[in-house]
Amino acid sequence: MSENQTGGQSVRVLLAEDQGMVREALAALLGLEGDIDVVAQVARGDEVVDAAVAHEVQVAVLDIEMPGMTGIEAAALLRARRPQTKIVIATTFGRPGYLRRAMEAGADAFLVKDAPAAELAEAIRRVLRGERVIDPALAAAALAEGANPLTARERDVLAAAADGAVNAEIAGRLHLSEGTVRNYLSMAIQKTDARNRAEAVRIAREKGWL
Repeated sequence: MSENQTGGQSVRVLLAEDQGMVREALAALLGLEGDIDVVAQVARGDEVVDAAVAHEVQVAVLDIEMPGMTGIEAAALLRARRPQTKIVIATTFGRPGYLRRAMEAGADAFLVKDAPAAELAEAIRRVLRGERVIDPALAAAALAEGANPLTARERDVLAAAADGAVNAEIAGRLHLSEGTVRNYLSMAIQKTDARNRAEAVRIAREKGWL
């Protein structure tokens, strides 16, 4: 662990972001902070846990939409594998449903990327002190929105349908019967107040439920 300008220990940070320019810009901005040291960068969600363990990071800053695995999925695995690492979700998509899912996965902070870099740096310091940091506007929206009405299985089936897969393909992929797939899709369409599965996918994504 490197020392900062005041002689204290710098915070070891991992950045997970699939857009190279965004990731490098964040790393450069955080690097200007005297007490933060970006020791690892990854572009895929499925690389988060191994990198965090290998570099003994104290705080992981995760995007949500990444190849291999979402930031929310990576957060849940990281919380189980290395519980001492604090998790900050920093995303372009400030959706109430994402906030709820991130908190359920064990995230300590949830920020949108249009916030100033100084806010991210301060969030890193605050989560190390044991605080929860949530964008206030997003927290209010999440309370107004209510809980995600979709069950885990309904989310799985709806996500599998997102690329246009037919029921037989979804059933094979998820090891379910076609009848069960139809039932789950029907419930998802009903709960999202959609007319069809494509609209259900769109609505669920917009709300951050998927």
